[in-house]
Amino acid sequence: TVCLSVNNPVPGAAKVNRFQRIDGLSLLGMGARGPGADVPAAGDMTVATDAADVSYQEYWRRAAYKGMWVDDVNAYWRDLSAPGRFANRDYEEESRARGASLRSAHCLLAAHLQVDAGSTGRARFVLAWNFPVYTNYWNPAPSDPATGKAAANTWRNYYAALWKDSRVVARYALSNWDRLFRETAAFKKALFSSTLPAAVIDAVSANLSVLKSPAVLRLQDGTFYGFEGCHPDEICCEGSCTHVWNYAYALPFLFPRLERGMRDADYRYNLRADGGMSFRLQLPLGRGRSSFRPCADGQFGGIVKVYRDWKISGDSDWLARLWPAVRKSLAFAWSPENRDGWDRDKDGVLEGRQHHTLDTELFGPNSWLTGFYLAGLKAAAEMAEHLGDTDAAAEYRALFRSGKRWADAHLFNGEYYHQLIDLTDKSILENLIEADATVVDAATGRTAARRDWDEYWDAASGQINYQVAEGCGIDQVVAQWHANIAGLGEIFDPRQRRTALRSVYSYNFVSQMRHTFNPRRVFSLNDEAGVLTCSYPRGRPNTGIPFAEETMSGFEYQAAGHMIQEGLVDEGIAIVQAIRARYDGEKRNPWNEMECGSNYARAMSSYALLPALSGFTFDMTRGEIGFHPRQARAHHRFFWCLRSAWGTVELRKERIVLSVLHGSIALQRFSAGPLLERDVTAATLNGEDLPYTQRRHSVTLAVPAHLQAGSTLRLELR
Repeated sequence: TVCLSVNNPVPGAAKVNRFQRIDGLSLLGMGARGPGADVPAAGDMTVATDAADVSYQEYWRRAAYKGMWVDDVNAYWRDLSAPGRFANRDYEEESRARGASLRSAHCLLAAHLQVDAGSTGRARFVLAWNFPVYTNYWNPAPSDPATGKAAANTWRNYYAALWKDSRVVARYALSNWDRLFRETAAFKKALFSSTLPAAVIDAVSANLSVLKSPAVLRLQDGTFYGFEGCHPDEICCEGSCTHVWNYAYALPFLFPRLERGMRDADYRYNLRADGGMSFRLQLPLGRGRSSFRPCADGQFGGIVKVYRDWKISGDSDWLARLWPAVRKSLAFAWSPENRDGWDRDKDGVLEGRQHHTLDTELFGPNSWLTGFYLAGLKAAAEMAEHLGDTDAAAEYRALFRSGKRWADAHLFNGEYYHQLIDLTDKSILENLIEADATVVDAATGRTAARRDWDEYWDAASGQINYQVAEGCGIDQVVAQWHANIAGLGEIFDPRQRRTALRSVYSYNFVSQMRHTFNPRRVFSLNDEAGVLTCSYPRGRPNTGIPFAEETMSGFEYQAAGHMIQEGLVDEGIAIVQAIRARYDGEKRNPWNEMECGSNYARAMSSYALLPALSGFTFDMTRGEIGFHPRQARAHHRFFWCLRSAWGTVELRKERIVLSVLHGSIALQRFSAGPLLERDVTAATLNGEDLPYTQRRHSVTLAVPAHLQAGSTLRLELR
């Protein structure tokens, strides 16, 4: 006997269980009011099997004395351990007569198999659920102050529009099991067949689990929404937080339409009249925006993501719809209405008060956030030119060049990029921080005026708090990582950024953490290795950047991937190996890299290791795709995913084979670096010759080739 027991967790729902046999499937539903009845608003669950022979209990035995004893558990164990079949119990009629719902609504479904010696038996079980209504319990919208009317704080989950109840879900899953398993296995096989280091495949695949965790959901209209992570009994950090989701590279490649939906929601609901943007999308959609200040990395990172998603999709109509909002958000940098004064003198360098993903603000020029600004300017210039907005393109390009020249000349100290600031100059704060902010005293409940610089000014040491200053930050050239992935080109000087990455490896990568003092969250310890968020090889401020001593995997994967992009392959792989040694399944859960909560979104930066090592390039506005491997070997095989298609590519000295295993894609140009310095003797699609021309490192087809699932594009080399 194989059995599953499930209790209906729906609070306040009528706990009515019912067994059904439909189309050869056995379904035991919990929470529904009986066959054919409507599903309670709170939701329902179903356990189901396609086994031919089953027994079941719709209810465990009730406790005899007012439900205070454990008669139900005792009876469950006796029933389970005894040979034979389960005898059903049904307390619904008694419950109705008493006018009360049952205390315990546990139920049991068992599959009975005859298995001869030396043989194997299998039973398929599905646990399905349908909880159609989602409630904002963490940050409810306030009531209307004028009317006192409560604001709406619920919405329906997207899947509730697709599935009537959990029984329908269970039937679909069991009826389509073979197809679903086959397609999942094909994806897994393609990904794991890549000729990549084991730790890299481990990191890429393991963190895909975030996309099926409670850290994400789809809203009623299908919009994808992400928290930062989740705790055991609640979510963590609302709002598809733009600066955290900057790092999450799995979704834009694997589910690009959902990623574009995040851009749509961001520019529709978070953009203010002055061009500033909230970085936490509020739920339900359409309620008031978050009143917290805009963040520089989130706002400019959003522009880079629009560029990336345009290149992935090739959808210029989508870009044109977003362009007015994108342009407005960029102009906020030098807007007189920007109270944080990001680029008041409009020279391409951020100098004001800059909120960021480490939850504080930097003051003055720094490569980390100015890099995002420069990348946003460069991306906006290219998008503007494509859309015919030539004046804007010229303006952005000139600003980019000005800011890049200044940043390369003034923000590199010979070893790494840093922040220019005199930590003893209190006037920096006085010139940038509002004096009319208020704070509520927790002890007295009184509201009093305060100056925000009380938080940032340390009178005892005479220094400004929470700055990178002369520190070596893990994200000092993160904008170049984004630019490399999206095909945006140079943001920082190539030699300087490579030297900076060597310094990150030298100063921030710690091979044994036992001698590193960490006053905050511990993600590595003792003999484990990791990359510190910020090190201070040239002298530490009294109170440096928060989280400096932590090793957060999402940041670490970014640094590792960027090192690989810039040719520091061994260093990058060593960092990945160190992270996965921490999440090895013995010391920590291998599918849950934590930061602020479990299943943390930033950890999906690990997916970018795949395009980093394969040298994956793309531009669907031109039908272009390419691979430029970072490791020297005779045979490469990589998984790739773009637009609506995914598959594999094999690179050998005698041929290149691109296979589409799912979806479809139209290609006209293929590049492969030095490999295509060899002569191409034939180009075929599914064995049919294609006319082409060859230039150094690339092949251009005379007409686009439309590859469907099962198609193969081959280039024969000599």
